[in-house]
Amino acid sequence: MKHLAVWIDSKEARIFTVDADQVGRTLVHAPGPHIHRHVHEQETKTRNHPDDEHRYFHEVAQALEGTGNVLLVGPAQAKLHFLRYLQSKAPSIEARIVGVETVDHPTDAQLVAHLKHYFHEDAERRE
Repeated sequence: MKHLAVWIDSKEARIFTVDADQVGRTLVHAPGPHIHRHVHEQETKTRNHPDDEHRYFHEVAQALEGTGNVLLVGPAQAKLHFLRYLQSKAPSIEARIVGVETVDHPTDAQLVAHLKHYFHEDAERRE
């Protein structure tokens, strides 16, 4: 079975798939330039660019169509906003989210190693 890790922040989503010995990588960029805003300015961000986050999350969700279990990771709130998006717009994908973890900015190799370790341990727990 193919397993995925999605590392997501407000600028990009890195999607890694692991299937036996093969590793794949997909990169999805958020639309437009990223402007850092404080938490209390989240409503302003939505009013100024109401469709940006929705389009970004839609692209990421499309990349997850027809895949296996998903580990969702990231450094801040974007992973939780994406999870809420999936709950309302793509419940079939949300149902395959098996974990949500805070992970700062790992290298691609570190993220793939974490993905392999996570799903290997998960398989052992089910036995």
